[in-house]
Parts: sequence; C-alpha cells; structure tokens
Amino acid sequence: MLMIPAIDLKDGKCVRLKQGRMDDDTVFGDDPVAMATRWVDAGARRLHLVDLNGAFDGAPTHKQVVTDIAAKHKNLPIQIGGGIRSLETIRHYLEAGVSYVIIGTKALEEPEFVREACREFAGKVIVGIDAKDGFVATHGWANVTDTRARDLAKMYADFGVSSIVYTDINRDGMMQGVNIEQTVALADFSGLPVIASGGVTDLGDVERLKPYSQIEGIITGRAIYEGTLDIAQAQALLDA
Repeated sequence: MLMIPAIDLKDGKCVRLKQGRMDDDTVFGDDPVAMATRWVDAGARRLHLVDLNGAFDGAPTHKQVVTDIAAKHKNLPIQIGGGIRSLETIRHYLEAGVSYVIIGTKALEEPEFVREACREFAGKVIVGIDAKDGFVATHGWANVTDTRARDLAKMYADFGVSSIVYTDINRDGMMQGVNIEQTVALADFSGLPVIASGGVTDLGDVERLKPYSQIEGIITGRAIYEGTLDIAQAQALLDA
C-alpha cells in the first residue's frame, strides 16, 4: 500500500480545496515542480496530480506543468486527473511520461470512452469516482448525480480499468478522517483495487486503512501540507 501525495493545480499554483469548492482554496506553493520534488525527497513512490481548472473547464490547462514534473522525475509513477475527456489528452500525458490517467466526469457521461481508452492504453487508465453521500459527483464536484458510486465502479470491473480513485467529497480537505466503510465497501462490491482519498489526517487514519488489502494506495493532501502527517512515517507504517 502506497502513501500518495496530492498536488492540486489551480492557476499554476499548488492549492488545497475544502469539499471541492474552487472559491475555498488555500495556496501552499507557486512552484509545482519544486513541490513534487519536496514529496519525492520525503519518500513518495507515486504522485497524484489534479488539474483543478481542467476539471471545471472540461479541458486540461496545466499540461506543461505536468510535463515538467514528469521530466524532472522520470522514474516516478505519476497519475493525473482533471479535464481528461479525449484519447488525444491521454496520449499526450502518457507520451510526456505520466504513468496513469484518471478519467472522472467522462466515465459517467460516456462509459464507452473508458472501454476504448482501456483498449488503447492498457493498464494505464484509472477511473476517478468522487462521491457525496454515496452518489457520484461530476464536473469538478459541482453536480451530484443519482448514480451510486459502487454501481459505477462495478460497471468498470470488466473494462480493464487499473484501479479506482475514490474520494468522499464530504471529507476532502476537512481533516476529519477517511470514510473507510464506504471505501472498503466500494472495493468489495466492484472487485477492483481502490485508492482511498479524502480526509486523511494523521497516522491513525493510515493505521485504520492498513489492514484492507483491497486498498492499494492512500492519497493525502492537506495533512502533509499542514504537517499533521509525515509521508516517510506513514509509508514506513504501511511497509512494516
């Protein structure tokens, strides 16, 4: 199980949002490449990048930043989400050195796109499922649908999706702990490995997630920026 630092990109800066609200952001740095290096030096074995502007606008706006991070850390697995809604965008990121692309809104609106992406880029596609009270939210979390998160995950079990990034919007950026029950239930129901996201606060959260083999990674954001969680300590706990 991996601890995966999150770098959320907004207007060229590294930020964290609360519950996905673009107007409630905290800026933690204006050099995303330097921030990536900071977490790599701290022991991160994978990075989670999110193009927040892309998620809301429907098209990537931080391609160059992502390319620069991948070029700086050539041997580091990187996953990127936000505004990925075409095969051309996926191809661009993979050719730039990114290891995985995360399809979110498009996965709900056009399931066949996910199937096609998995065929063309086998093993490189992750589906990002963001949920509020168990229901999928899209377009940068601005629209909550009537589709259950676990049903959407189940649908992709046979598509060749690498894994699911599951984010509980109610917990994201709130430092209130992970929604372990829903995360594990989604993994069990879908049969897919899940990367947990949203609310990771301290080593206690990591300890509670550790027993679940269905969870292959834990994304952490605000906690590492505000110092309530140390990447190296957390990864050591998972490795023990």
